[in-house]
Amino acid sequence: MRVEIAVASKHGSTREIADAIGSVLADGGHDVRVLDAEDVQDFTQAEAVIIGSAVYARWMKPARHLLKRHAADLAKVPLWLFSSGPLGDPLKPAEPIPEELEEAAADLGAHGCVVFAGKLDLAALSARDRLVARALRAEDGDFRNWEDIRKWAQSIDVTLKLISRTATATGR
Repeated sequence: MRVEIAVASKHGSTREIADAIGSVLADGGHDVRVLDAEDVQDFTQAEAVIIGSAVYARWMKPARHLLKRHAADLAKVPLWLFSSGPLGDPLKPAEPIPEELEEAAADLGAHGCVVFAGKLDLAALSARDRLVARALRAEDGDFRNWEDIRKWAQSIDVTLKLISRTATATGR
């Protein structure tokens, strides 16, 4: 299946998650494209879509706009959503899925919606962003769990193969 993964990533760590998901799906035999959310023109060639965003209190603007602009097309294909952002041990913020993301998933009939832990490299931030991170007491470090990310991508692979077999069996 042709899978398009659109991602909004401010500093690159959410893009790394999207690339890892894409790699698992490509290993499963899918034709995968990973794109920056702001570069997506349409999803007309996609047979399945995954959209991810870093969370800075909410999804990044390019990902939110993508969901709104392409809602009709996204409702026609298998769709999964992911976020990255909680930091620390234990992870903060503690809310597992942002409310607006749950609503979008429900409205679009998404097959799955998940939040992955994020990464913060204070040294790579601008002076302004470092001040904000310190004011929020955000912990420096990489908290992403690559095994969880791979398992989620593998579950998507299994679902896509079932969808493909069902479509073949029914002649769709």
